[in-house]
Amino acid sequence: TPDLNCPPPQTAARLLDKLVGHYIEELCVNPTFIMDHPQVMSPLAKYHRSLPFMTERFELFANKHELANAYTELNDPLVQRERFNSQMKDKAAGDDEAMPIDEGFCTSLDYGLPPTGGWGCGVDRLTMLLTDTNTIKEVLLFPAMKPEDAGAKDLGAAPAAAPPGAPPAAASRGNATVNSLIAGIESLKADALRVISDFSK
Repeated sequence: TPDLNCPPPQTAARLLDKLVGHYIEELCVNPTFIMDHPQVMSPLAKYHRSLPFMTERFELFANKHELANAYTELNDPLVQRERFNSQMKDKAAGDDEAMPIDEGFCTSLDYGLPPTGGWGCGVDRLTMLLTDTNTIKEVLLFPAMKPEDAGAKDLGAAPAAAPPGAPPAAASRGNATVNSLIAGIESLKADALRVISDFSK
């Protein structure tokens, strides 16, 4: 189907990620754990102790969004270097999301890493869930600023003189940005309080 179009490079990791996103993540409306990811999708996760070619990893999804990612840390330096080399092949093929070789990390593993596990939670995604927000831009406190349109300006013209006593243009823009951020924070705070109030009823 057109929705399953995977742009090049069509590596195993990218194809699997596309299939999971289309067929599985779309069903994860209620809190759902996706477990035991393939090794090609999890270069830092430890290989599964009982399932060949899989890893000890899970992701938590709710309302079709990933909220948390967790796995047992791979602590074998030889296997980790093999995984990095495989990632570098994918990067050479054009996969921008493939990981580069981290030799410092591999050297640390040479000295020894005890059995370790970890998890990460996307606070922005969690805020989206709690505030019933559809897009992540609505909950980011510091969204990426759009570059100014250089084509709309006459670069050869001298800037207009400011009236006496007027603040510099840069300061005015800075004040506007701060005021916009404060308004966004206050709006987010009000939404969070409303959700908490609804839960407490």
